[in-house]
Amino acid sequence: MELKKNPKKDLNKNRGLYFVAGLALIMLLTYVALEYKTYDKADYVSQSMNIDEEILEEVPITIQFTPPPPPPPPVAPTIIEIVDDEKIIEETIIETSETDPDAPVLEVEDIEVAEIDEDEPIPFMAIEDVPIFPGCEKEKEKGAEATRACFQKMMNKHISKNFRYPEIAQEMGIQGKVNIMFIIQKDGNIGNVRLRGPDKSLEKEAARIIDKLPKMTPGKQRGKAVKVPFSIPINFKLQ
Repeated sequence: MELKKNPKKDLNKNRGLYFVAGLALIMLLTYVALEYKTYDKADYVSQSMNIDEEILEEVPITIQFTPPPPPPPPVAPTIIEIVDDEKIIEETIIETSETDPDAPVLEVEDIEVAEIDEDEPIPFMAIEDVPIFPGCEKEKEKGAEATRACFQKMMNKHISKNFRYPEIAQEMGIQGKVNIMFIIQKDGNIGNVRLRGPDKSLEKEAARIIDKLPKMTPGKQRGKAVKVPFSIPINFKLQ
């Protein structure tokens, strides 16, 4: 039987389209084959969290101390002593402090006046005759208050005149208040000087100022010269 071609059927009509489609399919399969990867089976959760299979944790050693047993209770005495209830208790007699109205009244001449201890210092504000700073002699006629005011004024004037700030204290920035206490002796000299301040250099300067005090007229109590304490502060302040 002789084969005949159908003039209406052209097999080369879409040849180019089929070639391009086949080439594209081959390239796609080649790309997929190259990019395909395989992975081992593993626990991705543990790997992502960096969890080791075995976790070793150091447990601190706890040492337990057993407290010593409590001491045994005291043993009760076997012999019970019976105290005699007939013991005599001495009563305390409280004498009254009220004066006896029948007692004789003493005359003024019979009362002994206690002698003043001359060695006992009399406070500056309580002494009868205030010590006189040189230059305050005229104030004595005006009374004790005027003499005290003049004494204080002359003391401040003496401190201002002789005051020198220690150089070492200036360099170190030391300042503060030095409390001074001294006693005006029976002969008018200054003694028993005591100082208290924030630094030794300031105390030394305050002592130098007190050493330059002149001799004073001593204070008197009932006409007798007595010791009189006096205190004053000196302020050291940097400008």
